[in-house]
Amino acid sequence: MNKKIWHTLFAIIRNKFFLVTVVFIVLIVFFDQHNLLDRIQTKKHLEELRQDTSFYKQKIREEREKIRQLETSPDNLERFAREQYLMKAPDEDIFIILKKGEIK
Repeated sequence: MNKKIWHTLFAIIRNKFFLVTVVFIVLIVFFDQHNLLDRIQTKKHLEELRQDTSFYKQKIREEREKIRQLETSPDNLERFAREQYLMKAPDEDIFIILKKGEIK
């Protein structure tokens, strides 16, 4: 029985259509200019770029909203200047308290 299975398997492997198909698949998967492995890596990279694009679009929306608020309200502009650039009125003193390990 075992000999019959090996004989059948060997006959299939020796079939010229089977060999051409296997060679074609190997060429397409590994050696073609647009091979399957490169396509998978490119698709993964494209998905990462799309995620980055959506992240940066969200950041742009947030920054535009901050700019709009700064342009429309003098109170927001003063608060922003005090927090970000440590600006102060002439008669004020500023004390900066940093948490442990925080560098500014």
